[in-house]
Amino acid sequence: MADHGDADEVRAAGAVLWRPAGRGARVALVHRPKYDDWSFAKGKLEPGEHVLLAAVREVAEETGLQVTLGRRLPPVQYLNAGVPKRVDYWAATARAALSDFTPTDEIDAVAWLAAGTAASRLSYQRDVETLAAFRSGPQRTVPLILIRHASAGSKSQWHKSDESRPLDAGGKKDARLLAALLSCFEAGRVISSPAERCLATIRPYARAVGSQVQIEPALLPADKGEGALDPAAAKVVAELVAADEPAVICAHRENLPALFAAACAELGAPDQADGLKPLRKGEFLVLHRAARTMASAERYHPDGRC
Repeated sequence: MADHGDADEVRAAGAVLWRPAGRGARVALVHRPKYDDWSFAKGKLEPGEHVLLAAVREVAEETGLQVTLGRRLPPVQYLNAGVPKRVDYWAATARAALSDFTPTDEIDAVAWLAAGTAASRLSYQRDVETLAAFRSGPQRTVPLILIRHASAGSKSQWHKSDESRPLDAGGKKDARLLAALLSCFEAGRVISSPAERCLATIRPYARAVGSQVQIEPALLPADKGEGALDPAAAKVVAELVAADEPAVICAHRENLPALFAAACAELGAPDQADGLKPLRKGEFLVLHRAARTMASAERYHPDGRC
């Protein structure tokens, strides 16, 4: 799962951009004339920028392609001129076939090479290891995103039905940020608890990707207490896994651990559900699946910390 990194690190983000090629894949390498080297598209985070947005932005700037992030690859850490640097990578696919790439002083060429032979073109061993990590797992994965609703003020100070409690100012801000962050991943179904704080958290994202929010009453916290899960909610998770389609589910602190456990059970990874640290308001889990198995799991918050 994601972490924020040390304050004194230089942070960067990028992707192993790939496309199908017969039974294999081709990956995109970029050439930097200043250093005369070949590597994967990447770049430094701008001040206050979220790592997910940085990865998408940097790949677009260096290749001319808007991308969708897949599973996260191991981060790379090394010293650059004596300063610690960390680069976070994802597998990624282009959203369009045609590139708007224009050579610049920073990047003057993009080459698509067979994943099995691209290592010979890469200039750095750390990139060879990133390529190996990409090749060791599934190429395409499908995201199932579980999100806790954003901040909705104090329950004790809201005197109407709890289901109608709205987001507060901070929650509305996070909902707008979440629309951009969730859009980094493949879009699909958007499912929410009927509670207004859940619906308001996910509406900006649904509008951004052109989806309708599907209201699922079973996602309200069960009367049986914290940790209990309505069997109908477990069925929703099972159907999503079986359908192998991307989806976002917005729910509550009380039932998110059980939703995660249900997803892990369906994906043959029940051990990953043990000891899950509670999600903060607005925080989300991204479960990447392939062939009905868990490929990876990540967690993020709009403030960039986990």
